[in-house]
Amino acid sequence: MTASRQTRPLSERSETRSLSERSETKRRNRTPHAVVVGSGIAGLTAALHAVQHGCAVTLVTKDVLEHANTRFAQGGIAGVMFADDRVEDHIHDTLVAGGGLNDPEAVRVLVNEGPARIQELVDLGVAFDRSADGAFHKGLEAAHSYPRILHSGGDATGTAIERALVARLRASAVRVVEHAFLVDLVLDNSRVTGVELIVGELPGVAGDRETILADAVVLATGGAGELYAHTTNPPVATGDGIAAALRAGAHVSDLEFFQFHPTIIGVGDAFLVSEAVRGEGAILVNEHGRRFAFDAHPDGELAPRDVVARAIAREMELQQGRPVFLDATRLRPTVAETSAFLAERFPTIDAAVRARGLDWAREPVPVTPAAHYLMGGVTTDLDGRTSLPGLYAVGEVARTGVHGANRLASNSLLEGAVFGARAGDAIAADAASGAWPAHRSPNPAHRSLSEDAAGDRDETQLPADRAEPFSRAALQRLMWEHAGLVRDEAGLRHVASVLARWSAQPRRPRTEAEHEDENLLVVARELVAAALARRASVGAHYRSDTGGGRTPPQGAEAAAQQPESARETALERSSAGDAELTEARAC
Repeated sequence: MTASRQTRPLSERSETRSLSERSETKRRNRTPHAVVVGSGIAGLTAALHAVQHGCAVTLVTKDVLEHANTRFAQGGIAGVMFADDRVEDHIHDTLVAGGGLNDPEAVRVLVNEGPARIQELVDLGVAFDRSADGAFHKGLEAAHSYPRILHSGGDATGTAIERALVARLRASAVRVVEHAFLVDLVLDNSRVTGVELIVGELPGVAGDRETILADAVVLATGGAGELYAHTTNPPVATGDGIAAALRAGAHVSDLEFFQFHPTIIGVGDAFLVSEAVRGEGAILVNEHGRRFAFDAHPDGELAPRDVVARAIAREMELQQGRPVFLDATRLRPTVAETSAFLAERFPTIDAAVRARGLDWAREPVPVTPAAHYLMGGVTTDLDGRTSLPGLYAVGEVARTGVHGANRLASNSLLEGAVFGARAGDAIAADAASGAWPAHRSPNPAHRSLSEDAAGDRDETQLPADRAEPFSRAALQRLMWEHAGLVRDEAGLRHVASVLARWSAQPRRPRTEAEHEDENLLVVARELVAAALARRASVGAHYRSDTGGGRTPPQGAEAAAQQPESARETALERSSAGDAELTEARAC
């Protein structure tokens, strides 16, 4: 006998529908709340776009609002802002630099939407440098086929952008919480619903634990340069967002791709010398005065960053670790003219060089490579959504697919602006729909790569009594030596073994610094595991022990394969006033 289905009274059904409708109306009428973690260009842009769409936004930042990695950006922001430049050429340059591992759709979004985001910055008050006729000054940097880089204040582009965005944010309805350290994400049935913070910790002052609940959380925490003994990043770059996302179960990818900037002043604290200096014609020489960059690549000093950085590292090895030199002494006919040009074109760098007792108009200055930018991170879709509902990621913490295996110069600020805006817009749209969709990774059965690496044991592992105790300095030395510019199987397995041993030691972090150390350890294990898994050298990931896979074309080979339009020289497509700049590329 078939069981009969009980039918509820009509009045009860009407009451249920009424309750459901009231609940939906209440949801739609409630203002959605987003928490943005980080105050660089990506986080600030996401917050401003979300609040413009009617969201309530709380921005939390590890330091004060202005102290983000964005302010250190000297090189500029790339964009197709000139009539004789082409979208397809910027796309091509980005794909070539990325070793063909970029997501082409993400690259097209970046380049197509870039000009609107740059104009948005102009409208906010960013004064990009202009020539005498009022047109934007054209800057050339490595691996670009056209001088499409905009600068502000010569070499203070990041500072100018950060200042304008912060001013707009402070004038908005966004609530700001400074000195707020991200401990972890709050989860409810695998949906991110807030953040756990340490707020107010200062030297000698303990912070308070605080939880902020939200409909959406945006990670904009930057990179992880503190993994390495030498880095251009500020001390706050400790991989906090990536580590928190990993602990929550979010997908990450491409962590093996860490870009090393070729030219950091080799005297005093680490200070980056923008490759725009090489774009103006400065050259690299060894301690005997020999120019060596063309030994590594047909484009010499303007080859992709990973190529130049490894060329410097090889030359330093030949001279027992001593720095090579950046020679800018011949950029103008006389010392006085060169000195005046450097002070006007690169005021920040000029001041830093001279503060170290160096006169770069008269003599070459020592430079070395340093960890600079992480291409991988928390995997997102084109709107910043991650694999966890309610969690978004933008900027360096995210892996949008734009950069592939190696970031093209001056695409990082552009990425922060473009995808920060898209995430802020998406949060408002997702809140309106109530769906809060997640990004569906191509590998839904994701699990931690570091667990696999830790399980592989071989003769390179040190006995426990010979392992150096864990400290941040010990981690940085280990990563620099074995998981830095040049890697091999034995070195990576040794690092994986030491990291696994350190991770197994019981520790209970309480302070921000202790939590940072644990975050660096988490990210280091994933990076090393990813580097072990990718045996072929590509982009910023260079394995000296394997030749597996085809390295994407670079230099002359890449030029021969690009469209005829892209092969035209930058000189031919720039104005007469820019001829001196573009001619420097051939020096």
